[in-house]
Formats: sequence, structure tokens, C-alpha cells
Amino acid sequence: MKKKNAIILGIVCFIAIIFLMGFFGYKAYSKIKSYDNSIYPGVRVDEQDLSGKTKMEATKVLEDKYENSLQNKKINIKAGNKNYSITYAQIAAKYDINKAVNEAYNYGKDESFFNKYNMIKKPTGRVIKLSFTYDSKSKAIDDLIKNIENNVNKQPKNAQIYRNGTGFSIVPDQDGYGINEKELKSGILSSINDVVGQDSNVEAKIETVKAKITKEKLESINTLISTYSTSFGAISSPERVTNIQLATRTISGTVIMPGDTFSFNGILGRRTAEKGYEAAPVDIGKTTGMGLGGGICQVSSTLYNAALLGGIKPTVRIHHTIPSVYVPLGHDATVDYDGKLDYQFKNTFDYPIYVEGISANGTETFNIYSNESLKSKTYKVVDQPYNDGKSVKIYLQTYQNGNMIANDLISNDSY
Repeated sequence: MKKKNAIILGIVCFIAIIFLMGFFGYKAYSKIKSYDNSIYPGVRVDEQDLSGKTKMEATKVLEDKYENSLQNKKINIKAGNKNYSITYAQIAAKYDINKAVNEAYNYGKDESFFNKYNMIKKPTGRVIKLSFTYDSKSKAIDDLIKNIENNVNKQPKNAQIYRNGTGFSIVPDQDGYGINEKELKSGILSSINDVVGQDSNVEAKIETVKAKITKEKLESINTLISTYSTSFGAISSPERVTNIQLATRTISGTVIMPGDTFSFNGILGRRTAEKGYEAAPVDIGKTTGMGLGGGICQVSSTLYNAALLGGIKPTVRIHHTIPSVYVPLGHDATVDYDGKLDYQFKNTFDYPIYVEGISANGTETFNIYSNESLKSKTYKVVDQPYNDGKSVKIYLQTYQNGNMIANDLISNDSY
């Protein structure tokens, strides 16, 4: 009897255990099943708890909290006493909400039945970082910087020098101001962040921009280092005189700083009637024709010889195809803007060069001024003609303390 009762009790206990296991299994299954379409407890995206939310619900919560506020967030730039701003929407800033929601939703879904239940019943927490992107090459940033530059930047003003009787008058230089474009853009990009509800702030550094030509530099111009004259009165029509005088006025007062290059065509530009040039005889190949600006080769040739006597060698110089009547053979320098024939020289001195042109009473003169220390050397142009009467070599001799220290071949011309 006792044995029978023990068997019955065992069966009852077994059934109860099975019942309880089934009950709790069903309960666990139901619990897990309830999260089939929602996010497990303890799952957060940044600071936002998404426990129990569906994908759609989670997406809306994140959009309301993060994305919408992000679009109104600003980058504020202070430049001097002015303020500028650009919104994050303009740089295509956004959070990858879909990626974060999918990661939150899939968290734990591939675990075992037992692990899923424990994750739901006793969540340990899971934080998912909301990824943030923006367009670092946004045109809006470049446009903003350009706008700031237009409002803030101020070009420096070079000092100016004028002949005043026997001396010079100098108008002082003025500093300019400017935004460092690359530095400002780098600062803007570095300031961009994903912090909700907090604007980005940048202060643009305004730098002083010094003038290239300063009063101090121009004050070193204090002496005449060379001069050269040619005569044009007897060989010129009124139109040719007009051209010579116009070109001379345009060039006169030109300052060439150390290391800079003087370009005859660069100063005068194209010779046009609008500028006042008139048709006059010009050398065209081996003949003479009419052209706007005819006669200004006498201007370039006179300047060329004045420069040589100051020890200034040409970097670009072309002779005519036929001899010129206003300078000796080999002393001419032809120019033609459209034909791209130019006269150029580089200032290799440590001081600025000032060019003064005077065209009056049938005489064309160029005076070259610079620093008195350059007078320690003197220069002589020596002609070495060939027997054919059509060719010549030109040498520039340099003297110091009465001794010749250089004898440079400048040109070897044939006409």
C-alpha cells in the first residue's frame, strides 16, 4: 500500500513539475513573443530609452529628439564686430536614425530562448551610438566664408612716390585686413559636432595685411643712377608725338620693387584709340606702315638704354628688323602688344627703382632713380660693330673704383 501511494505521489509531483514547467515556459514564451516586434528592455540610443518601442515608434522618438533639433542648430562665426551663421541643415547634417533603430531592434533577437528571456527579465542595458554625418565640402560653407571676406577684408594700400622738384614726395602705405580662408574653414569644420541643442561657435581671426610697397622702402630712393635721351621732334608727325607722349606719361612714375619685373606691354596694355593712341608710321618687317601707337618703340628704346646705363640688363628684348633712326645700331628695343614683342627687365638690386619719363620739346628722356649706394658702380655701353654695317655686338662694362670688374655681352644683333 505504501509503495502504491509513493508511486502515486511521484506521478502527481511529476505532473505538477511538468505543469509548472509548461506554465512558466508558456509565460516566458509569451514574454519573448511580446517583444517580437519591439525593442528589448534596457536598449538606448545615446540618452534615449527605446525599451518596448516598435521600429516606427523608435524612429519617431529619435527624429523628434535629435533630427529635428539638429536642422535648426547653427554654426555661429564672429568676425570683428559682425556675426554670421549657417544652419546644420545647410551643410546636410544628419543622424543615421534608421541604422540606429535597426541595431536597437535586432539586439538580442538572434540569442537562444533562455538568453532572450533573461535579457527581457533582467536587462543589463545596451547603448547604441547615433552616427552623425555632414557634407564637409558644402558650398554653403564656402559661400559663407566668401561673404565674410567680402565684408571684412580690406586691401592694403601701397605707398606712392612722386617727383617733387628736385626730390620726392611719398604718400604713406596703409595696412589692410584679411580673413585666413583656410584657417577659418578648418575652424568651422572642427566646430561641427552632434551635441543636441548646442550651437557651434567659431571666432574668425582677422590678420593685418602689410602693403608690399611701404614708405620705408620708398625712402631708399634718393638719387639718379642713370639717364638717356633721344630726339623725336624732326622725325615725328603730330600723331607720332601724341603716341610717344602718351606712352611716356603712362610709364613715368612706375616703381619696380626688388625682385619684381618691369614689362613694357604690361604697363601700357593694348594700344587703342579709346586710350588716345593714333595711327602713325610703324616698322613692319622690312617695310614701314601705319598702325595705332606708331612711334612708341622710341619710348621703349630710350628706356632700354637708360636702364643699361644703370646696370639693369634686359630679360626680354627684341631688336627691329631694320635699323632705327633715333638710336645707334643695336640700341633699339621693339615692342608690339598684339605681336607679343615686349621689353622687360628684373630689378636685381636691393632697393626699389623709380622710372621717370619726360617727353617735351622734341626730346624723349628717361631717368632711373634708386639708392645712392648703387653709385659705387658705374656702367658703360660699348658697341662692337661688324664690317658689314648691319650687325653689332653690345657689351655692358661694369666699373668699380676705376677698375672694370665685368664685361657682359648684352646682344648680338643683325639687321
